[in-house]
Amino acid sequence: MANIVLGITGSIAAYKAADIASQLTKAGHQVTCVLTKEAVEFVTPLTLGTLSRRPVITDLFAEKEGWQPGHIQLADDADLLLIAPATANVLAAMAHGFANDALTALALATRAPILIAPAMNGKMWQHPATLRNVETLKAWGVSFVDPAEGLLACGYEGVGRLAPVDEIVAAAQKVLS
Repeated sequence: MANIVLGITGSIAAYKAADIASQLTKAGHQVTCVLTKEAVEFVTPLTLGTLSRRPVITDLFAEKEGWQPGHIQLADDADLLLIAPATANVLAAMAHGFANDALTALALATRAPILIAPAMNGKMWQHPATLRNVETLKAWGVSFVDPAEGLLACGYEGVGRLAPVDEIVAAAQKVLS
């Protein structure tokens, strides 16, 4: 079906990316997971590789095959870049064109549609800098699955939870159709 790059960042909600990868793979898509170094603190490459049945990328400089940088090939081959969960840090990096890890380098290089599902503390989500970064990305054509409201991992109640996995998967399928 489609080549999906699933970007995973350092949020407590990273464990839900395993379900996203599994559901998209079961739907017939080829899913390649790209983890930031912070994401590896929350979910293992082994889990994601097993569920996606594909190698997992965790380091921009770990590429050993061929002459072409792997993240560029992945960016070129992607039909969708889905980042779930996305932290405030990655939103800022993307909005300002930083490419300091495999995920942000890939995001800068791809011409595929980008779908982002943020997850963070509600105060971080509602901070003017984050809101401005989201608006910048939306102006560039990036789509979002807005965070849900409820009890957050930090103990606060409010907006910032990762949207339900089913909503994220449905949004990805919609972008691809």
